[in-house]
Amino acid sequence: MNRLLKSFGYAFQGLRTAFVGQANFRIHVAVALLVISLGFIYSVTSDEWMMIVGCIGVVLMAELMNTALEFMVDLVSPQHQPLAGKIKDVAAAAVVVVVIAAVIIGFLIFWKYLLPS
Repeated sequence: MNRLLKSFGYAFQGLRTAFVGQANFRIHVAVALLVISLGFIYSVTSDEWMMIVGCIGVVLMAELMNTALEFMVDLVSPQHQPLAGKIKDVAAAAVVVVVIAAVIIGFLIFWKYLLPS
């Protein structure tokens, strides 16, 4: 049980590291809170909540993985290397792909609530 608690502690430390040190992670969290607020304001359905929560989870996970990859690349290659830059670019592109998909899903969910009937 002690190992499990330590594991959660390390995970929450990782969240704190990302939140404090990564502006993009803070932006994603702020947008997530806005979307959750809109979900409550417009009383979205349970199916829509599942999509919203899933999108938020995937976007935050992608940003956390991107951050971890950036830390690892910086550790292995502290000096500027073109290949290290490409690794970071591709990891960032993965986040962008997920964010675009989440925005499309968000639009499909919220358009009927936001447009006048």
